[in-house]
Amino acid sequence: MDPVAISALCLEEIQTWNSQEEAADLMVPLIGNLYRRKNIVTTIFGKGLVHQNTIDIIKLHSYVCKHVGKEMMPTDTLPVLQVITELDSLSATRLDLGRTFLLVCGGANTKTPTKEDIARVLKQLIIQTSPRTLSLSKPRDIVLYGFGRIGRLLARLLVEKSGSGAKLMLRAIVVRKGSKEDLKKRASLLRRDSVHGSFQGTISFNEEANAFIANGNVIQVIYSDGPDKCDYTAYGIENAVVIDNTGIWRDAESLGRHLKSPGVSEVVLTAPPKGASVPTIVAGVNDHVISGEHKIYSCASCTTNAIAPLLFALDSKYGIDEGHIETVHSFTNDQNLIDNYHMKDRRGRSAVMNMVITETGAAAAVEIVLPTMKNKLTANSIRVPTPNVSLAIMTLHLNPEKAGTLTADDINAYAAKLSLNSPLQHQIDFINSNEAASSDFVGYRAAGIVDGQATIVRGNKVILYVWYDNEFGYSCQVMRVVQRICGISLPKFPDQSHVDMIDSALSF
Repeated sequence: MDPVAISALCLEEIQTWNSQEEAADLMVPLIGNLYRRKNIVTTIFGKGLVHQNTIDIIKLHSYVCKHVGKEMMPTDTLPVLQVITELDSLSATRLDLGRTFLLVCGGANTKTPTKEDIARVLKQLIIQTSPRTLSLSKPRDIVLYGFGRIGRLLARLLVEKSGSGAKLMLRAIVVRKGSKEDLKKRASLLRRDSVHGSFQGTISFNEEANAFIANGNVIQVIYSDGPDKCDYTAYGIENAVVIDNTGIWRDAESLGRHLKSPGVSEVVLTAPPKGASVPTIVAGVNDHVISGEHKIYSCASCTTNAIAPLLFALDSKYGIDEGHIETVHSFTNDQNLIDNYHMKDRRGRSAVMNMVITETGAAAAVEIVLPTMKNKLTANSIRVPTPNVSLAIMTLHLNPEKAGTLTADDINAYAAKLSLNSPLQHQIDFINSNEAASSDFVGYRAAGIVDGQATIVRGNKVILYVWYDNEFGYSCQVMRVVQRICGISLPKFPDQSHVDMIDSALSF
């Protein structure tokens, strides 16, 4: 390019950036007001916009553009968002701004509509959909029994969600009595995390109440030596869901001890259960079976949550005859820093110096949540010296008749569609970068992320590489199960009746 053209390009690009930044700046308070005043959770193709800053909003728009094949930047979606803030007919909704933009504005070649056009179309769509309202009379009390890696991430998520109607309220954490500095040390672990970064907000102490206050949430610290030794009603806690994240009590009898404590109504286990008496639930796959019949549920393992949604989708579309799952899993605090005794084979070897082959119960757990996978899967695991983010390598033999002349592009297109415009968009994400590495997926909220660049198809054999944040992504899945147990399910707009209309505007 000649100097004049380069100068013109520089000017054009900076002007474009400034206009996008200005639009994103205007979106931040609108998104916040919708969340706090109307309980409207704004997303863009399933990616949350609440609590995001200006640059994050631009990046999310850019990320989505790469996968939907449509130009969609803050300057495009801002007019739609502005109209939404003026509508009185929409409240307590999970609103997807990206999908709404496609419904209202159509494809890239469509003439840009005015705000009046947008308002007219939106009002008609909302009337047709008639989103139900959500009763938010009294929040459900949540107790975290244990405050380890998963417990602290669940605390962050619960505090994050407390700004909108407070549907779930973290009331207490239960731990063993530590030193006299115990309260401050527990709070410090919540405030700082070597993997997930700093807590987004402020934390203060009330030593008289033995509690700390995180973003206005008073979190009682209760000391106990057993599940049945707490009287939660003494702290004003009633009808609580106890999330046991200790991993110590895993069968129905021992978990049932929680229910003997006054103030507890349900128990959720953040690990695979022992025995068949505790129902295993994976959000997005079989959470529809949750009912008042059971008081104790298991959320399975992080690996089961990562692979089950994709297996469910692939089996529904193509049929799975058999498969093997190999997980490359980050080390956990169950392993040793240096060689030392461990009851399980190989686990005694140093976690930071070795790759360690070990067993995984993921295949057996998948059979529980997906009975169609019975006797079709095998699985193994390799623990590796990274602190977080794991990788499931799924080798699947699909039904030859249903698979037909399948290609890697077909599989990737299906995975991308699942991540953007399907009921599984919160469980399945998709990335297609040939520079992606494990640390890029720290903090991902999806249960699993399909790496499109690594997909291999040979006839009816498909090999998929699925990344997952085995800490935060799993914690998000646990939260989805807890919300389902508590009957908290925001109506969605656009809803399932609009899927085909949105698909037609996408490049699938």
